[in-house]
Amino acid sequence: MFYPKGLVQKSELEYASRKLTSIEINSTFYGSQKPASFTKWYAATPDDFTFSVKGPMFATHRRVLAEAGDSIERFFASGVLLLQEKLGPINWQLGPEKKFDAGDLADFLALLPRKIAGRAIRHAIEVRHPSFDTPEFPALARRHGVAIVVAGDSRFPQITQDTAPFVYVRIMGTTAKLKNGYSSRDLDAWAARASKWAGDGREVFLYVISGCKKRNPAAALALIERVALGAGPLPR
Repeated sequence: MFYPKGLVQKSELEYASRKLTSIEINSTFYGSQKPASFTKWYAATPDDFTFSVKGPMFATHRRVLAEAGDSIERFFASGVLLLQEKLGPINWQLGPEKKFDAGDLADFLALLPRKIAGRAIRHAIEVRHPSFDTPEFPALARRHGVAIVVAGDSRFPQITQDTAPFVYVRIMGTTAKLKNGYSSRDLDAWAARASKWAGDGREVFLYVISGCKKRNPAAALALIERVALGAGPLPR
């Protein structure tokens, strides 16, 4: 069990943020959050903590991505910028049925703001259709400075091209059979990859999702410990 017995729900973020270095906010994918929520999350976490945020499905799960401008604007006006310097990359996750369309995707990436009110905004894009496994896709992402999400240990396309100054990884292979969700060998391998990316001068955002959710915190802690022992920058 990750949280201490008896810990009230409103204190869970404060506790988790002292154990982890970053959390991906998933609720924003399904709907707008109140500005007060972002303010509360900011206040509950340490100064060096980072939140990555899922972009809204209203922008990403549509037939024509180029028509997502209004949804993107509403998202950034919803209060997400209240995370201030703790705001990490925005993960724009496309639907599994969305096929690669170079023109439409280029128009969508052009809609993503690079700076708002003087604050730089970083973006990552997560794709789930095999048609994205083409050289045109990373070339397009690189042109816009957008990271391609590494969907580790999943059935989704495995695209690990360097397209941005940071790396965004979501590993999805935890199992209930193992105390830490992953075998020691697999944890060592992911920690080594994270350290290599960081050694190349790229900030690493690595999240453990899906799989066996109750094991994900243990896997994340095990990865942080391994990277720390290797004297490399901690993945977020």
